[in-house]
Amino acid sequence: MRTRIALAILAAGAAVSAAILAGGVTPVSGQGQTTGIPRTADRKPDFTGLWQAMNTANWDIQAHEARRGPVIALGAAFSIPAGFGIVEGNDIPYLPAALAKKKENADNWLSLDPEIKCFLPGVPRMMYMPYPVNIVQGRDTILMASEFASASRTVRMNSKEKSPTDTWMGWSIGRWEGDTLAIDVTDQTDQTWFDRAGNYHSEALKVAERYTYIDRNTINYEATMEDPKVFSRPWKISMPLYRHLEKNAQLMEYKCVEFVEELMYGHLRKRSD
Repeated sequence: MRTRIALAILAAGAAVSAAILAGGVTPVSGQGQTTGIPRTADRKPDFTGLWQAMNTANWDIQAHEARRGPVIALGAAFSIPAGFGIVEGNDIPYLPAALAKKKENADNWLSLDPEIKCFLPGVPRMMYMPYPVNIVQGRDTILMASEFASASRTVRMNSKEKSPTDTWMGWSIGRWEGDTLAIDVTDQTDQTWFDRAGNYHSEALKVAERYTYIDRNTINYEATMEDPKVFSRPWKISMPLYRHLEKNAQLMEYKCVEFVEELMYGHLRKRSD
């Protein structure tokens, strides 16, 4: 049943795409064009701004139907919304043993997902969590900061500097390919997941990101994952990121560490009896 629903979701998405190509749906003005996009003094695209994905990929990067959440007492307040998915072809090529671990992760999500414990999300997950990402672009470095747990990373442009160690947010080296910002992310720990569905990776993960303007308020985001310890071949995700246009748009504070102290350390409390 779940597979049939997922296929139906994909078919609906294909029908919308076909309608656009046939002229049945009018694309957003300027979509597919890079004229009029913000540029820096040296004529590079300027991605400075507050951006956010509008999808349900943080629940599951693959196509999925709506279903009851893991906490029955919360009812619809914590149910899982349906989503088209962001994985191209909707297939993640797990090696057999790795697929078994993915299923184990999914079955034990509430106790294993790093997000539950407010650990840093890693890349690419920080780009499609339900929190905005602030990009501040300089000539030699680009800062990307998520509202979630104040997670941030520095993109070093055209650098040969190597990471001193594996970290939660990895090591990002950027370059320009025409009007596309290409970033290679390496040296992430194996502790981050791709979503709440248990999709995961090893410390060997390499992520190749590409940021390209569709119009001045929309970025086409792509990321190709390569991890020979977990996957049989590279695979790719893609989605739009939308600029926040509110007059007072800014990152708010969401330091969630204090929210998980009881969950993680409550059992260590000294008993009064």
